[in-house]
Amino acid sequence: MTQTIHIAPITRIEGHASIAIHLDAEGNVADTQFHTMSLRGFEKFIQGKPAEEIPRIVSRICGICPWHHHMASNKAVDRCFGVEPPPAGRKLRELMQIVSHAEDKLLNFFFLAAADFVIGPESDYAVRNIVGIAKANPELATKVVRMRQMAKMILEKFAGKAIHPVAGVAGGFSKPMLESDRVEILAKMREILDFALFTIEFAKTQVFPPYLETIKTLGAITTGFIGTVDDQGAMNLYDGKIRIMKPDGSHTDFDAQDYADYIGEHVFSHSYAKIPYARFWNEGICLDVDAPKGIYRANCLARINVADKMATPRAQAELEEFRSLFGRPAQGTMLYHWARLIEEVYACERAIELLEDPSITNPLVRNEAEPKAGRGVGCVEAPRGTLIHDYTTDKNGLITKANLIVGSTHNIGPINMSVHQAARNLIKNGHVDQGILNKVEMAVRAYDP
Repeated sequence: MTQTIHIAPITRIEGHASIAIHLDAEGNVADTQFHTMSLRGFEKFIQGKPAEEIPRIVSRICGICPWHHHMASNKAVDRCFGVEPPPAGRKLRELMQIVSHAEDKLLNFFFLAAADFVIGPESDYAVRNIVGIAKANPELATKVVRMRQMAKMILEKFAGKAIHPVAGVAGGFSKPMLESDRVEILAKMREILDFALFTIEFAKTQVFPPYLETIKTLGAITTGFIGTVDDQGAMNLYDGKIRIMKPDGSHTDFDAQDYADYIGEHVFSHSYAKIPYARFWNEGICLDVDAPKGIYRANCLARINVADKMATPRAQAELEEFRSLFGRPAQGTMLYHWARLIEEVYACERAIELLEDPSITNPLVRNEAEPKAGRGVGCVEAPRGTLIHDYTTDKNGLITKANLIVGSTHNIGPINMSVHQAARNLIKNGHVDQGILNKVEMAVRAYDP
């Protein structure tokens, strides 16, 4: 007799998914499957629509990270039409995307992930949540809510919308930044940076230490990684070359326009999501935990692994400490939580750099764009990973073909592997309880899908 254990839904993730754990006759794990149920369909129904409208449409793909879809789409449309934004327009685009990163990482760490560490992975699920954290430390909870609200209000007050943005347009940005805006937002970002520095110190000294062994081993797999770097090899969330790193640390850089030469996409019968894989070091794909084929990971741990350095000083200091403890590339899945806080520091520092540049208030924020036939690939680093929008237009600027690789999609294969590793190591001879199942869920939460 065999048994299947269902975890449905997976809790504290930004979406909908479930896990099926298949046990053999002895009660040990024979197989696992991570199921995603979301079928968006955007690639099909944007066909025939004017390309300049697409950035306003695809922001609806995700209410958590709409700015990243908005910016990747704008960049793809720019390439279709052969137009480059002026410097101030480009800086405003990056600023809005970076502020969205800063807000998102606070959401993930405090609202979704921290309860497993602060309350404990085996504690009662009724208190293992943000409400439990708020009761345990109401002063900290109040500060977290205030910092998130502050970042959201930066987006809403300057760009008109915190979610489903329309501020980016073909050829640049829809409005310039006034000096009064610059001064006000700069002060707020400095305050958020202070909180980011507090958060990573709090995590390193109080949250992570009791669980270091769990962090090193739970859901741990060996894969490659993907992220974006600038010309100096530093991590960049808005622009640069895509870098895929093999498990041994060697890497290949390429322009986003050429992504299809390096990344393949496979469909498994148990998931609606396409599963990307690296074409060039292992043709084909295999999700075997012990002998994977073509598998790489995206998101924050991947980005700090592929980057030679961070482009801002405090984030660089945190990266150096991280690498002194875990090496490069770091493979521990739970290390995503630590890496996410390093990125939070970087995002705040980078936003401050942009705001301290007075040229960001230059009134020329948009160059003229004319609809025409072309193909354009836009790429940014969304919180969940490398986000790729690929459009082809006809002579009237209408979309004839579209392909999207969304950040979470890169990690569907690795999540399957991490879930299998966690379940196989934790469930023995039929013994399973809520604490064990929550640890299996933790292997998913680390990726923040």
